[in-house]
Amino acid sequence: MSGQFDFITLIALIVAVAAIIKLRSVLGHRTDDDEQRVERLRARQREASQRAGADGTSGDVITLPRRDRDTAPATPAVEATTADVESRIKAYPVTDPSITTGLLDIAKVDPAFDPEEFLGGAGRAYELIVSAFAEGNRRMLKDLLSKDVFEGFSSAIAEREARGETLDQQFVGIKKAEITETDVKNGIASITVRFNSELISATRDKAGEVISGDAQKIKDVTDIWTFSRDISSAKARSNPNWRLVATQAPN
Repeated sequence: MSGQFDFITLIALIVAVAAIIKLRSVLGHRTDDDEQRVERLRARQREASQRAGADGTSGDVITLPRRDRDTAPATPAVEATTADVESRIKAYPVTDPSITTGLLDIAKVDPAFDPEEFLGGAGRAYELIVSAFAEGNRRMLKDLLSKDVFEGFSSAIAEREARGETLDQQFVGIKKAEITETDVKNGIASITVRFNSELISATRDKAGEVISGDAQKIKDVTDIWTFSRDISSAKARSNPNWRLVATQAPN
């Protein structure tokens, strides 16, 4: 009986192991792409939580990262910080010296400004805006865009909805983002960024059939967007949020 029991137990174990291997082959394994998508989702959730808890700003406004300025330093520390900011901005790689001049003009008014941190925040804003437009999420767009740009985006969404079409889109990622223009005029700082990104995009009709684009193909997209922020006063600078104020097609 003991030998028969051991044999049956062995057979059961073999069957169980085979079932586990089969189940793993059916379910598959998490890929690097899956990990990246999950991480992007978590990042969005963290950003949404931070925006919801911000004082004096809308819960959906993108805040481009800035350095902490809660404590007012003594005069020598301010001078050291200003020198450090200027040194860092002069070392920041640009394609046109006029860009450095514009960045320095911004930093003179707002020493907390950092071009690398700005560009990182602009990239996150870009992804959110592109995704919100595809989803027809006017509420998020309204908090991220200037009035004029919002009206243009909203009109395009309305036309798409009137035709009964949907935009099936997946944001793959930004391949490159670079500052191409800077300006400070009447206390308003403006920075133009050129984004080279990858998207999977397809427009579907009422029946769900693809009428343009390709739901299986990644395409390269270039967008040139300008973000602005009021830095004219201490009160204005206390609001770190930038908004998209202009878009243009690449030459």
